[in-house]
Order: sequence, then structure tokens, then C-alpha cells
Amino acid sequence: MKFMKLGSRQDTFYTTEAVRSVSSEVSSDLIIQVKGSRYLLHKFPLLSKCLRLQRLCSEYQESSNHHIIHLHDFPCGVEAFELCAKFCYGITITLSAYNIVASRCAAEYLQMTEDVEKGNLIYKLEVFFNSCILHGWRDSIATLQSTKAFPLWSEELGITSRCIEAIATKVLTNPSKVSLSHSYSRRGRDDIVSCNGAESLRHNSRPEGRGWWAEDIAELGIDLYWRTMIAIKSGGKIPSSLIGDALKIYAARWLPKISKNDSDHRQAALDSDSDSANDLTSKHRLILESIVSLVPVEKCAASTSFLLKLLKAANILNASSSSKMELARRVGLQLDDATVSDLLIPSESYESTTRYDVDIVMTILEQFLLQGQSPPTSPPRSKLGFERRRRSRSAENIDFEFQESRRSSSASHSSKLKVAKIMDVYLKEIARDVNLSLSKFIAIAEAIPEFARLDHDDLYRAIDIYLKAHPDLNKSERKRLCRILDCKKLSMEACMHAAQNELLPLRVVVQVLFFEQARAAMASGKVTELPSNIRELLASHNIDPSRPPPSLSNASIVPAEDQWSASGLKSPKSRMSTLQMKLAEDDDLDENNMHPDGIGRNSKMKSLCSLPTRPKRMLSKLWSINRSSCEKN
Repeated sequence: MKFMKLGSRQDTFYTTEAVRSVSSEVSSDLIIQVKGSRYLLHKFPLLSKCLRLQRLCSEYQESSNHHIIHLHDFPCGVEAFELCAKFCYGITITLSAYNIVASRCAAEYLQMTEDVEKGNLIYKLEVFFNSCILHGWRDSIATLQSTKAFPLWSEELGITSRCIEAIATKVLTNPSKVSLSHSYSRRGRDDIVSCNGAESLRHNSRPEGRGWWAEDIAELGIDLYWRTMIAIKSGGKIPSSLIGDALKIYAARWLPKISKNDSDHRQAALDSDSDSANDLTSKHRLILESIVSLVPVEKCAASTSFLLKLLKAANILNASSSSKMELARRVGLQLDDATVSDLLIPSESYESTTRYDVDIVMTILEQFLLQGQSPPTSPPRSKLGFERRRRSRSAENIDFEFQESRRSSSASHSSKLKVAKIMDVYLKEIARDVNLSLSKFIAIAEAIPEFARLDHDDLYRAIDIYLKAHPDLNKSERKRLCRILDCKKLSMEACMHAAQNELLPLRVVVQVLFFEQARAAMASGKVTELPSNIRELLASHNIDPSRPPPSLSNASIVPAEDQWSASGLKSPKSRMSTLQMKLAEDDDLDENNMHPDGIGRNSKMKSLCSLPTRPKRMLSKLWSINRSSCEKN
């Protein structure tokens, strides 16, 4: 750290009965009261350098030898006043980045200008500040931090703005040109050197990388940090990804840590009604909203995980709706990089019945799906020209742009596939919430495009978990829930589980059994031709009966409690018994061909459940075909 010494006399100030005096053969003739401290001083050395003291003394009558001057509005502490008084006496004082702001404000208040005496304190402080403080990295940061004690005076004197400008300039400059780095400021290596001296060479090594400055400026308060980051961003030389990393470092330094289960934090907030707790929450809210406003506009400038953690904190701290919507919009642009654990955002209200904020995740998903439209599948003919033998450079550019658009379309398609998998796993997590409404569950499931789900295994697991967590659903609600499930996209293991799942509606079980038996019959190679009614039903579901359906992926990782085991499954005969029991239970509904709530049955489901030529006999035939083929193999 840089320092400067002024004066040559020894310190002769002393304290007697709470009064500060200076040793001198001449008796004191001036009494100054500052911040509850009294000083017995002399007029000549102080009035010769302090214009304010001259004016205050002239206002008193000459009837008394001692004048008590009260400095009620003195902006700094007694240390700054005593430093100015020692300068007037010629006593040695030491100036550094830690006391220059207070000294400069005190000297300005006492009007220690060049008009009073040449080479006065203000002039010397300005020279030291401009030539030494602003040229050092740590000195600039330490000085900027000290301005928070005197915000108005620091702004008026231009100290704050000059420090911010100096810090931003150093960040934007080649790091090798910066005198001090964070590598030893973080380790507490406070090398003290004279303003005119050279810095020690043993600490001149700089850390590698371009984000070396982020940890140092993270020590600033949010107001000063915000202004500093604005100055750095306006330079246009720092990549947006580094700005995002710097914001992440600052958030980790100042925001409360948000765990996966925030119940402890919420309970503490409920139990704490003190003013200090409210002030702390307001401070954290201000920090979070300021960080959100600093996130660069470029996509992926901040990681998706970091943005979702900010969104969790925003809910807990009750941040403004604009900040939460901005975070949701930014997350939506890069949702394919999210993880399910990060999407489990706690509900914003303590009175909320649901555990997680499903609405904000729905908003994020909508923002993702609203991204650009898919490019055309073929380039416009008008841009290609009519002469194929002579290809201009513009035509070649058009072809290149078309190829690039197709590549971007492929990336967009793959991102939607990833998001579909993420949201299905997310549905499995929130399905356990007994307070989650059916409409919200279905809304998220239906928001995923049909082509994005290559298989429905995870979706089926989510439906199964939801049915177990909500046993009070009536038949119409269960049918409404299962309409989003495509049985053709279930794996064999999922079909075996669904076939004996007593929570599923009858129609879904029949459909699962039908497709399972049709698949088994085609896979065995023993059946040359399927019955006409089955072929018609397969055709209605876009299945070619002449070749087996493609195998479905089942490689997703599933929690142990949600995994299915082929062992212990019921035999086909037992599954037929279960189906017959469910058919018997639904006889009344089948006679009226109506749902319990009065809604008409779907035509495809009707044809599926009421197969021509006696459905029960047909299903029995399917089971027998499967058994006979298995026995022969």
C-alpha cells in the first residue's frame, strides 16, 4: 500500500482529564469542541491554515482570551480533525488509502485551501491521491470502500467517481499493466511502500486468467459495486461470460445460501419479526435485484444453474415481480442446460399450499418454447437465381446461410428433446406433492411438443406417482390425466407395469394390453396375419402391422423407489383376471357409454375397448397366441 508522510516534528499531543492538548511553552488560547471531544490549542498555527476557523473566531467578541468553537457539523471523526491540527503544527502525519478520504473531507470542511497558504493540506492530499492512490489497484479499492462513511462529501469532491473510473480502467487494461493484483490482496500481503518508492518485486507475479479482478471488487457494497460494474461493462472489452462469473462471485459473497430444502430458512424468517431481520432481508433483496439488473443481455452470459439459484433467492426474499420475470425469461432461453434439482424452486408465499413454485417453471417453459421459429426446409427459389451454370458469390452465400440455418434448426430440435426429458423428470418430482392440482400437472405435460418425447416411460412414471399421491381422484379425473399418455411409446417394461396397475383407468389398461400383445405377436414371427379388426386399430394409431415397431429407449436413470422389476409381475392369465374384474366394475358405465361426469367417451377408446366380434374373446385369443408362441420357443 502507498503512503505519504508530511511534517517533521514529533507528536506532542497528550490527553488530560478527557481533554486533548499540545505541549508548548505558550499557553493555549483556543478551545475547539468536536464530536464530544475538547481540544486546547493555539490560534496562530490553526488560523493561519484554516479559513473556517478564522471566520468563526472573528464572530466572537474579544472580551475573553479563550474562544470555545463548536464544530457541530464536522463531517468526520476526531481522528481526522486531529490529523489536520497536527499538520498545522508541523507534526509528522502519515496518509494512506485508509485515511485519505476522511482527511480530505476534514480539510475541505476547515477550508485548508491555497487561498489561505501555499502548499496547504488540500493541495498535498490531491497530489497524493492523483499520483499514487489512483495508480494502485488495492489503493483504489481501499479508498473507494472508505467513501461509504462519507457518501455526500465523497461525491461532491469527486473521490468516488475517480476511484470507480480508475478501477474500471485497470480492469479494461492489460493485466500486466496493473500494479497490484488480487493474488496477494486476498492473502493479506499489505506491502507498504513510499509514494515515490518502488514496489517489492517478490509479489509482482499475476494470476492467470482474465477474471482476476472479480474477487477484489466483490468486497464493495452493492451501490459502489453496481456503479463499478456499469463502468466496466460500458468499456465493451470484457466478455459477457466474465461479467456473469463476476456476478456469481458477488452473489456467493453477499447473498444467503439457498439449500435444496429451504424450510429452515423460511421458518427462521417467520419466527423473526425484529427490525434487524427485516433490514437484513431488505438488504439482500436490494443486492439480488441489483445483480439481476447487471446480468448481460447475451445468451448464456450467466449459467442456467446460477440464474435458477437467483430465482430461488428471489422467491424467498420476496423480490419484485419484474426481477423474477426477467430471471424466468433468461432461464427460458437456455432451459436445455438446466437440472431438475435447480428447477425445484420453493413457493414464493409462506401461505402457499404447494411445496414448489410450479407457475414460475411453467413460465420458464413457455419462454423456451417461444424461441425463434424453425427455418424453412428448403432455400427460397427467388434467391437462388435461374442460371445454374453461372453461380454468383451471392448464391453461394445463400447456400451457406441455408446450411447454417439447418444446423441451427437441428440444435433447436435437440434442445427440445433435452427439455422434454428434463420436464418429465421434473413432473416425477412434483407429482409427490399432495397439494399439486391436476390442471397444473397436465398443463406442464401437455406443453411439451409431441415430437419431443421419444418415449413416454418417464411420463408414465410421473402419472403413476401422481395417482399414488392423490388417491381421491375420481374416474373422470384419472381418465383426464391419462389422456396425455401415448401407450405406443411405452417400453415393454412400462407396459408390463401398466398392465397390472390398478390405479389406471380401464381403457388405458385395455390399450396397454392390446399394444403389448400386438407387439409380442409381431415380434414372435409366428403370426402371418393379424385379425382385420386389429389391423384397423393399428392403422388408426399409425402403426404398420407388416413390421415390428422400433425399440423404445429406456436408458433414463430412475430412483430406486420408482424402478420397476420384471420379477413378481403377474402372469398373462392373472392379468386377464384383473382385466375381467375391472371390466365387471365398469359394466354400468359401458352400458351407458358415458363418463361418470357425463362426458361422452372418445371414439378411438370406444373402438379399442369395444372391439368388434366380442372383445373379451378377442383378448383371450391374443393371450393364448402369446402363450403358445412362448411355449414353442
